[in-house]
Amino acid sequence: MALIPLQYRLDGPRHAPVVLLVPPFGTRMSVWEPQIPELTRDHQVLRINHRGHGFSPAPEGPYSVEDMALDILRLLEERGFTRVSAVGAGFGAALLVWIAANSPRTLERIALLAAAPRTPRPHRWDRVAARVRESGIESVASDVVLPWFTPDMAEDHPDVTERFSEDFLRTDAGAFAAICDAVADMDQRHLASAVRVPTLVVSAAHDALVPPGHGRRLADGIADTRFEVVSGAAHLLGVERAERVNELLVDHLAG
Repeated sequence: MALIPLQYRLDGPRHAPVVLLVPPFGTRMSVWEPQIPELTRDHQVLRINHRGHGFSPAPEGPYSVEDMALDILRLLEERGFTRVSAVGAGFGAALLVWIAANSPRTLERIALLAAAPRTPRPHRWDRVAARVRESGIESVASDVVLPWFTPDMAEDHPDVTERFSEDFLRTDAGAFAAICDAVADMDQRHLASAVRVPTLVVSAAHDALVPPGHGRRLADGIADTRFEVVSGAAHLLGVERAERVNELLVDHLAG
């Protein structure tokens, strides 16, 4: 199993507690920009780009959730971060669930945004992967990006939604397809019960990709959990409702 040296960035006070931010696939570390001013007040913030995103290498697939979680553990080890808190969104949340279950001493507290215990069946990410391999990443851009924001966000802040669309189109097609395959059959219901760290699960009220019921089921499977629903937001709730999400994260990370 070849581990990949992920692109990363550190912000905030050098000797403060570390919080790791893991983005949804299809987005880059910049998805966390709305959180940086708040989180860097009391934390050193470590952000990453997944395989094939930004300047992270894009090895040939297949990939697995385990592979990509181990990429993160390798980075933490190389930086000498033995215990961190972490926030993951979308697929990034799934990587944190894997780490919490399989490397429990690594994580102090976790927050899972737009997360589910298993991939909702209607999405058929395997078909998305096939289309990307056949016709390029442009062929799936509208289907992938559209559910990230509510119609109001697209109308009121077109510059923001366009920026995320442009970033998505720069994602390596082969890596994106390999991640789609990894997501397609993901089922972490058996791992949730092994998570023993304080956990915050936050769903977005208008998330068509991962509706709040999925977040509730994930929270129900984890022993020490708080569950919240953020109104007025779709899948990228940390961008669309940054103030409320920041409030929840700061409160949770403070313990």
